[in-house]
Amino acid sequence: MPRVKRGTVRRAQRKKLTKLTKGFFLKKSKLYKFMKEAADRAGRFAYRDRRRKKRDFRRLWIVRIGAAARQNELTYSQFIHGIKKLGVELDRKALAEMAALDLPAFAELATRVKTALKAG
Repeated sequence: MPRVKRGTVRRAQRKKLTKLTKGFFLKKSKLYKFMKEAADRAGRFAYRDRRRKKRDFRRLWIVRIGAAARQNELTYSQFIHGIKKLGVELDRKALAEMAALDLPAFAELATRVKTALKAG
């Protein structure tokens, strides 16, 4: 079997790994073995947190909508139920933005929801 030295290929891989771990603390940015471990760990966190971010934002939107709904004497669940009843097709992201930036419009929507809920 012929001998394989892989000089440039190995150097390219290490260079790529060095670029990935640039700015890491101590050995994690200097020594190959530790660079590999740190990059693997960072990659796992990045993969997990790309999915986690979606959950976190949805939770934030729900909190914002709930807080604004309570200012208008409604609970979050009552508000969402009323929105569905009215046939308003705004998602939680848009509702949360409205609650944070345009409170009068949200209050108007909340009054419509109240009337829809009372109507049965």
